[in-house]
Amino acid sequence: MNLGPFAQNNRQFYLIQLQYLGFRFHGWQKQPNNIPTVERMVSRTLRYVFDHSNFKVLAAGRTDAKVSVNETWMELFLDDSKELEMDQFLVDFNQNLPSDIKALKVKKTDKDFNIIQAPKIKEYIYLFSYGEKFHPFCASMMVYMKETLDLELMKKAAQLFEGTHDFWSYTYKPSETTETNVTIESCLIENNELFTASFFPEESFIFRVKGKGFKRHQVRLMMGMLFDLGMHKFTLDEFKETLDGSLQLHLSHIAPPSGLMLYKNDFI
Repeated sequence: MNLGPFAQNNRQFYLIQLQYLGFRFHGWQKQPNNIPTVERMVSRTLRYVFDHSNFKVLAAGRTDAKVSVNETWMELFLDDSKELEMDQFLVDFNQNLPSDIKALKVKKTDKDFNIIQAPKIKEYIYLFSYGEKFHPFCASMMVYMKETLDLELMKKAAQLFEGTHDFWSYTYKPSETTETNVTIESCLIENNELFTASFFPEESFIFRVKGKGFKRHQVRLMMGMLFDLGMHKFTLDEFKETLDGSLQLHLSHIAPPSGLMLYKNDFI
């Protein structure tokens, strides 16, 4: 990784914990034509705070358009002869970030740490409601289903995701070499008591799933299947067949991104 003209011994390594509302962003990764992404806004803010561009950032994982994050990490590779005053940097960084991105903490690491390969536990949540249509302000972080849902059936199916399965059917465009065996540590649907607001519907729900790794769109495909099950488009036995990767069933219902949130992303 080429970070500029500075000598290697001037390079500093930091971990920054972030949270952001993803509704107006086209995901984390930079895109051409100045499309708004979280990485673009973070890098632009860092250039202003440092008054130079001798740095790179690398996220622990990418998010898709409109997906929000409660807690995740990025690594900052900084080429600067001056040691970073972390407390003041955190203040300056937050004061200049847009209001829908916040840095929670910063800590120093070293050149031997690899943010991509470091073992991590990720917990995703998906917020949804059904019945009476919710207030439009909810749309940035919750999905409304106009159909009545069989919530008890959805809860039963969600628990069946737990354990190690071949998630071929829940992997977006898998190739012959894609590893589709994934271990889900916990998975459930419960009443939403994590996020509340005066304009939220009287009752809303959370799909929560935790594991060491997820494939692209996997959680949204899981949620899409649960929605279809809740609308009785599939039976529970048909749902169970999707957990047999050898059947290679092609699932097409990818739940909308706005309800998805990376709730926690912790290093093991």
